[in-house]
Amino acid sequence: MKNNILFKADSRGYADHGWLKSHHTFSFANYRDNDRIHFGVLRVLNDDDIAAGMGFGTHPHNNMEIISIPLAGDLAHKDSMGNGTTIKHGDIQVMSAGTGIEHSEFNANNDKATELLQIWIFPDKVNVTPRYQQITLNPEDRKNTWEQVLSPNPDDKGVWIHQNAWFHMADLEAGKELNYTLKDPTNGIFLFVIEGSITIDNQNLDRRDALGFWEETAFSVKATTNSQLLVMEIPMELPSYLIN
Repeated sequence: MKNNILFKADSRGYADHGWLKSHHTFSFANYRDNDRIHFGVLRVLNDDDIAAGMGFGTHPHNNMEIISIPLAGDLAHKDSMGNGTTIKHGDIQVMSAGTGIEHSEFNANNDKATELLQIWIFPDKVNVTPRYQQITLNPEDRKNTWEQVLSPNPDDKGVWIHQNAWFHMADLEAGKELNYTLKDPTNGIFLFVIEGSITIDNQNLDRRDALGFWEETAFSVKATTNSQLLVMEIPMELPSYLIN
């Protein structure tokens, strides 16, 4: 694997606000690393731990695809589109911020923390009509196999976004190996180990490590312990509106 970047868990930015503990893979808020602004169209990957009963007050977004994947606990969501929902472990939520939205997110539990991944993707077009989508996934569908949880297609499995991207998740038992073939061979891959340890191309990745790579049409992973993986297949070129 010639073109790759390793992101070790302990190399991420970290912010401790008391009620919020957040690890930042890419520059975010007060964390700035000029070598880690984005990976292709992947702009934000935050690993958040929100204290019981706490959360983010109402705040705005625009022209970004925002994906939330709870890992533990529940998240109460309200937005300016009129949605008021609770996102639970096993759900995935997406907001196409487009021309602009406001929303709030709070830990819906008073007795335990909520852990989630928040992911921002640059969309392939700007100023779309804002939209919201939330679905519940079945963890059995990813046992020792890839489960598609996001795509560019409204009629396909999982949620969809305004970008030529696919997300897959897998729960692998120790010793199991999986192959993945890219949907679009011009895309890159950002592989994030949620739990466990794996090997890929003779590299060892542990809990919360990540590997970004490109100019590959397929790859394989092998779990060295029981593992949970998130694979993000994404365009490597930024949209023209960010360049021009």
